[in-house]
Amino acid sequence: MYEDIQLINNQAIHNFELFVDGHRAFIDYQQRGDKFFLIHTEVPRELEGRGVAAALVEKTFKYLEANNFKIVPYCEYIKAYLKRHPEWERLIA
Repeated sequence: MYEDIQLINNQAIHNFELFVDGHRAFIDYQQRGDKFFLIHTEVPRELEGRGVAAALVEKTFKYLEANNFKIVPYCEYIKAYLKRHPEWERLIA
């Protein structure tokens, strides 16, 4: 889902961003070396229930894996996503 929408790594504000229908969903992170601490996922009310959060997390994981990064999940949504998609546990630092 949302394959045609590109993930943005907004390093200036430490956010992975996805813009859907003019609304911004994001994951707040801190980077330390090769680890990304994923702190908080936020999807605007206008986009709730449309799979945007899951698409954002999946795109983020694909980006991080492609660039040889590991994750430290603090965000409750991301922890729940990892439970549903254990194949991504390979990214956990």
